[in-house]
Amino acid sequence: MRQGARLRLVLRDLASGCAFASMAVSGQLPLWTLGLYAVGLVSALAGKRLFARRAKLTALLLLGVAAVLVVNVTAGTLNLVVAACAFAGLISAHRLLSAPDPATDGQVHLSGLLMVAGGAALSGELVYGFFLIAFGVLASLSLALGVVEASVPDGEPLPVRAVMPPLSVGVGFAVAGAMAFFILFPRLNWNMTGPRAAPGLGPATTGFSNTVRLGGTGTIKGNPRVVLRATLNPDPGVDALGAYWVGRTYDIFDGQEWTSAGGVKRMREPLLTLRPGGDNLVHQRVELLPAYGGQTLIALETPSRLGNAVANSTTGSRRAPLQEMYGGEARFAEPGLSYSYEAYSLPPGGSGDSFRRLPSVEQDALLALPEALDPRVSQTAARILNGEREPLAAAQKLATWLQREFTYTLELSGDHEDPLADFLFERKAGHCEHFATALTLMLRTQGIRARLATGFFGGERVNDAYILRAGDAHAWTHVLVPERGFVTVDATPPAHRPSQGSKWVQQVLALYEALESRWRNSVVDYSFRDQVDVARALVRPPKGSEKAEQRRLPPPRAWGAALVAGLVVYVAWRAVTRLAGRPRPLDATRFVDKVEAVLASAELSRRAEETLEELDARLAREHHPLTRALSPVTRRYLEARFGGRPLRQGEAKQLLRTLEDAVAQHTRLTARASRAS
Repeated sequence: MRQGARLRLVLRDLASGCAFASMAVSGQLPLWTLGLYAVGLVSALAGKRLFARRAKLTALLLLGVAAVLVVNVTAGTLNLVVAACAFAGLISAHRLLSAPDPATDGQVHLSGLLMVAGGAALSGELVYGFFLIAFGVLASLSLALGVVEASVPDGEPLPVRAVMPPLSVGVGFAVAGAMAFFILFPRLNWNMTGPRAAPGLGPATTGFSNTVRLGGTGTIKGNPRVVLRATLNPDPGVDALGAYWVGRTYDIFDGQEWTSAGGVKRMREPLLTLRPGGDNLVHQRVELLPAYGGQTLIALETPSRLGNAVANSTTGSRRAPLQEMYGGEARFAEPGLSYSYEAYSLPPGGSGDSFRRLPSVEQDALLALPEALDPRVSQTAARILNGEREPLAAAQKLATWLQREFTYTLELSGDHEDPLADFLFERKAGHCEHFATALTLMLRTQGIRARLATGFFGGERVNDAYILRAGDAHAWTHVLVPERGFVTVDATPPAHRPSQGSKWVQQVLALYEALESRWRNSVVDYSFRDQVDVARALVRPPKGSEKAEQRRLPPPRAWGAALVAGLVVYVAWRAVTRLAGRPRPLDATRFVDKVEAVLASAELSRRAEETLEELDARLAREHHPLTRALSPVTRRYLEARFGGRPLRQGEAKQLLRTLEDAVAQHTRLTARASRAS
């Protein structure tokens, strides 16, 4: 392999790797395709072209791979777009392991383009954008080095150091041009067939189960993964949202676990109305991300209506029916990787529920106590309340006592037969589930109806939306207040309600979330309508201008934009003109290659380390008949290569024709002399 070619191949292979990674980050490619491609890429980077001698034979392996993918698609376990992306990656891996030649290089780059297009169909998220740019830069450099390599005669080293700076500048212009193309070229929403859900890296980290177990052993770690993203209308406009996002409630406690009375209340409804609403409902457009991992809908407390739900899976996106469970829980009827839906919630302060409208099984459960409840729980509650019987006032009094007398901790000391008694009378430290359970049961011992609610607390603003992390999971108490319904009372100390994750990890993830949100808004969801809005913004009169309607000329910013665009076009035109007018030594190199080919037909060739000028001088000393034809060709080559006088259009062809005629005449004379002798 000639000097410098190795760098081109490494750049080509890395570009292919970035293209494949742009699909792999979606998390939807089959694991076995990831493994096969990884083996191919590592082998290629190590210089091992395993299929170099058996390219056609090993191509039969792709037929087997295609058959497996077709079976998966027809069985409904794999999306067609995902299967096509996986196959494109394996084709690229096969080409990486084949002998490098111009045809193979072109196939590797073509498969790379297909893979980045597939990555856009599978996810199009921020990480995909990184790999897309990396692929563009690496593939462009590899292609440019390939052009240089084709222009340099065999045996001469590639001028890698000399060409890399101008190539880098050229790639920079290419990236800028691609951005301008992206902004200005009419956008088409072709990405409609690919699955929109991407499970990403790592399993889901949260979700709701049918039970909540109190206590345990170990340490609860704060998890910074984002599980929910929501936009609110009206927008509260604050950076930190101190809100309760409810998922489900529990009303039966057996001393160890919380469960719910009843089962499914309504099956497969497109829209659920949980309670009457009003004109002041808070609208939410919610996305449950793959890290959520549950089927329970989350909404601001207290939800009134939920609907327009879409479930996203690896096989595509579809409308999702909803189920209403007893206890006010709304659940997706079918599993998915992620979900999106709309919700309307009542303003904070009450649920609008009526005790009489609750099923009898739920009414009875609101006062139920475990059979082996420690009598000290009731005695302590009575002592704290001191005769207070109004439900909300009693709940707030007990919550204040719990916050003052108990410590918040995520360290769990171990399993206990009676975790509530251990929390209240022994350890006197626990997390939100301990505080909420204590408050709920202490109220019930005094004849006040209450239940446990779970969901999330908080909301961190990122651009125009609010996000919730897995570490924001929370538990609190619903107290049934006459004429108001269920009212939220939180016994957990306020400082420990938000996420407990590492601050620097949250900051890093917040930066990533901000970039990802910008990417989503400015790139992924950038549409033809956005382009029209940009154009209109340039010519729209400034707000507040009293004479706006009377103006007929565009505002100054439109003239400024036109001036900038004109300058850019002028600078580009000047650059292209200068580039076209520069001497092209590579043209002279190709010219001398053709001269050597013509001389070879007369059995004249250069010796080792002999230049064309030295060959011409040697032939002159030997009084060779071709000297008269070769000398002007040699002189013109030297002027074009080193004298700054490039060959004019058609000049090289004329010189070669003259030389060919001389060679032909010399050949005829030589043959005639040979026959005469």
